[in-house]
Amino acid sequence: MLVCTLPHRALAADSGSSRFWPVGDRPAVVRPWAPPSTPYGPGHRGVDLSAPIGAPVRAVTAGRVSFAGEVAGRGVVSVEVADTGDPPLRTTYEPVTATVEEGAEVAPGDVVGVLQLPTGHCPRASPSCLHWGLLRGTTYLDPLSLLDASMLRRAPARLLPVWGLLVRGPLPVTGGPLPST
Repeated sequence: MLVCTLPHRALAADSGSSRFWPVGDRPAVVRPWAPPSTPYGPGHRGVDLSAPIGAPVRAVTAGRVSFAGEVAGRGVVSVEVADTGDPPLRTTYEPVTATVEEGAEVAPGDVVGVLQLPTGHCPRASPSCLHWGLLRGTTYLDPLSLLDASMLRRAPARLLPVWGLLVRGPLPVTGGPLPST
């Protein structure tokens, strides 16, 4: 049975939160997690992160490499996340050329591979991307839940002055009431 429902931040207390994206410093999420409504229904069981071919792919959390090889012609690295219960959480990264071997212990930020040529999975807007997944047993979860919440927020909007606007009528005096029109 495959079940794919869990709130986004539900894993934070269980797994801790990471300060590392698997690629880049703040990659664009070009395809978000979209769990299917039924075990074999349509959906997206991970997130796609924009990254150039050859980019280093990093472990997001500490753990043990449970698989490093090819699946259906794509390079895949899977890391069993340390201290996350039974069955443990498992992160997956594809398509990658592994730079680690099965059984290797990794720390957050350790390079586990390099991004391979695209496989046709990425959206047209980002011809090259990393598919990052998260599972507990056979249940797919949102991998963004592993990141520290501050890493998911964009910087606040910053208003800048606008020069060259045509202003009609007198400007209000600072601190005073606005003129009525």
